[in-house]
Amino acid sequence: MIIIDYQDRRPLYEQIVEKFQMLIIKGVLEPNSQLPSVRKLAMELSINPNTIQRAYAVLEQQGFIYPIKGRGNFVSPDLKMMEEKKKLYYGELSKLVHQGKALGITKQEMTEQISKMYEEENV
Repeated sequence: MIIIDYQDRRPLYEQIVEKFQMLIIKGVLEPNSQLPSVRKLAMELSINPNTIQRAYAVLEQQGFIYPIKGRGNFVSPDLKMMEEKKKLYYGELSKLVHQGKALGITKQEMTEQISKMYEEENV
C-alpha cells in the first residue's frame, strides 16, 4: 500500500502523508474505512512508530482522517476537504504557469507538454 523512497530527501512522515492523501483522493481508501494501526504500519515499513503517529497527526489536522479512541484512525467522509485540495493544487499550478511564462514558454508548448504528461502518467 505504502512504499517509502529512501532516496527522497523529504522526511519519511511527509512521504507517508502524501501517499495516504493520494490513496484517499483517488478513492482507493473509502470514506470511513480504517487505516492500518500505527504499530502494524510501522512494522510493515520497518520504521519508528512515532513517524507513523506524526504522519497520522498531520493527516488528521488536514481533515483526511479522524480518530476514534480505542479503535484507530478512519478516512474522513468530508467532501469539502477534496475541494480544498483541488484549490491548493490549482494554486500551485498557477505558480508554475507564471514561471513558465516568465521563461518564455508559450501556451501551446505548455498545453502540449501537459497533454503528453497526462497521457504518459499511469496514475
